Amino acid sequence: MYRFLLSARWIGFAVFVIVLAAVCTRLGFWQFHRLEHRLDQNKVITAHLNAAPVDLTTALKPGEKVDDTSEFTRVRATGTYDVEHQVTVKFTTRDGAPGVDVVTPFVLASGQAVLVDRGWQESDNTVTRPDVPAPPPGEVTITGWLRQDNGAGGDAVRPIKGQIRAISSVGFAKSVPYDLLGGYLNLRSEQPPPAEKLAAEPEPERGQGPHFFYALQWWFFALLAVVGYFWFARSEAKERRNPTRIDGFARPEGA
Repeated sequence: MYRFLLSARWIGFAVFVIVLAAVCTRLGFWQFHRLEHRLDQNKVITAHLNAAPVDLTTALKPGEKVDDTSEFTRVRATGTYDVEHQVTVKFTTRDGAPGVDVVTPFVLASGQAVLVDRGWQESDNTVTRPDVPAPPPGEVTITGWLRQDNGAGGDAVRPIKGQIRAISSVGFAKSVPYDLLGGYLNLRSEQPPPAEKLAAEPEPERGQGPHFFYALQWWFFALLAVVGYFWFARSEAKERRNPTRIDGFARPEGA
């Protein structure tokens, strides 16, 4: 009855179903691995945010990069803002409103510097650089979170007419006359305070994300592919036992 499954057409169909089900199953496990990584990262972030700030030069040595294990470490530093090389990150949004992030190099006593995202300001979403509040003058003590460099490249991270599209110490390095530490800081506080404050970066969202449901979806697709194969095979076997005319009525015996 099911001898037709050995035909080239059905063997090809079976191979396709096996490959499709295997790929969907693998993608489901991949989403579970991403969920596990996210949960582990949430624990690291929570531990960093609950810890007391440490000195920037202790948390981040020259030449080191901020990675998954050090991101969101709370740090403090003392130095001066270099307003001359300040830029804005254009085309950013908060709660659906357009605006810019303000990034200012912060020069330490050692002569090195770190990029500081001082916060966000609502503005028109255009290529024109907006006016932004100035940072406190003179020596300032700041606290903030360590953040990883954005992985974008080219003009996205290179200051052009005082603007960038993503923050990266690598892309910024050739635009300043001093060495930059890796990554950047999300500013949380500064002493003395500025005359006008910018909106601070909110704490990172630490939910599970959609990975669990994506995994279930991929496994459902794998199951659907296998069930579909047997359903089509059963339908063809049934048709071969009781063939019908094009009009849908069973052909009489001997026709």
